[in-house]
Amino acid sequence: MDFWLILYIIDWVLFGLVALTVLYMLFYALMSLFYRKPDLPKTKHQNRFIVLIPTYKNPDVIYTVKSILGQTYPQRLFDITVIADQCDEMTNFRLAQEPVTLLTPQFEKSTKAKELQLAINNLPQFKIYDIVIVLDGGSVVEPEFLELANDAFEAAGTKAIQMHRLSRNRDTVTARLGAVFEEINNSIFRRGHVAIGLSAGLSGGGNAYDFNWFKENIFKVKTPWEVKEIEALLVRQHIYVDFFDQVYVFDEKKRTSEAFNKERKRWIKAHYNAFFRNLMYLPGALLNQQYNLIDKIIQWMILPRLVMMVIIILMSIIMPMVYMTLVFKWWAIFAVVLFIFALATPDYLVDDDWDSTFFKTPLIFMKTIPGLSKIADYLEEKEQERENRKREKKALKEKKKKNRGK
Repeated sequence: MDFWLILYIIDWVLFGLVALTVLYMLFYALMSLFYRKPDLPKTKHQNRFIVLIPTYKNPDVIYTVKSILGQTYPQRLFDITVIADQCDEMTNFRLAQEPVTLLTPQFEKSTKAKELQLAINNLPQFKIYDIVIVLDGGSVVEPEFLELANDAFEAAGTKAIQMHRLSRNRDTVTARLGAVFEEINNSIFRRGHVAIGLSAGLSGGGNAYDFNWFKENIFKVKTPWEVKEIEALLVRQHIYVDFFDQVYVFDEKKRTSEAFNKERKRWIKAHYNAFFRNLMYLPGALLNQQYNLIDKIIQWMILPRLVMMVIIILMSIIMPMVYMTLVFKWWAIFAVVLFIFALATPDYLVDDDWDSTFFKTPLIFMKTIPGLSKIADYLEEKEQERENRKREKKALKEKKKKNRGK
């Protein structure tokens, strides 16, 4: 086959996949503009909560526990179970001092699903709960969190809700990028969906479920990607997932590009695992007009954002060296992606560090591409040196100002 024909086919197939992903994101980013926060009237009914905190080798789980113990909600109406999977002795010792149920499994192959199943199996038989809340180890919440979660669950009238997860740390470029992506996800997969009557996407933590539903269904989860499996179970059972923008969960973001990319790679596996496990349900969903299930399968079919960005960067670099006219559409779609990100990013994240985050983003993505990772490391090192010099100059100026003031 002719080289140019092969090149055209590869170019247009990749562009088609990227374009489908971009159109999906653009549609829901625009729909998110029509989202209105649901009313959260104060309810007289007080549910009984069990807060499950699965954590893996994470000493910061103690902060999660402290934030839950500091709730304004009556303490007799909630219990906490911490599943400290392979945490160090000091973390376990500190947790043991708190009024929580502490489980310390040593699974040969740890998964969040196994941790949650263990927690449910170890709940006291004589206690009755109404709602399960799942929080990640390291997340923190405000004192009114359980009060608001109680009001939200009553207002929603459904068996599953997602709270507004956002970053509690923005101290590195990678953490700031994680914070931006979290809010982009909130705009596209939660606000945008709820605005047109579809279920909100579940996030890794900050979820609340009807206790009886969760107790029955968590044991159906068999893979390491429990959130996708729970999402699939909910939509297949016609259970709507509501989103409450005003109930906050502050999650800790990865501080290094290596940890950030490792997390994204794990999510890519979860993405495609969910697609292949649920593809068989697509014909029935189309026949029965199950729009939530159709949307989820399309969502899992499109490219994950990391893969999309890597393809765009690669094609934007390679195509000018091969055939210049082929690159213009890639530059155009990159501009659309930037527009989507700008549209979906809330104003509070566009701060003094925004420019630095924005220009370093391609370097973080480049680290996932073999052959470009060393170039990215070199450029990042030079950029860090430039920032250090800039900080030193600023500190020197401030010192001179103080000396003149004296």
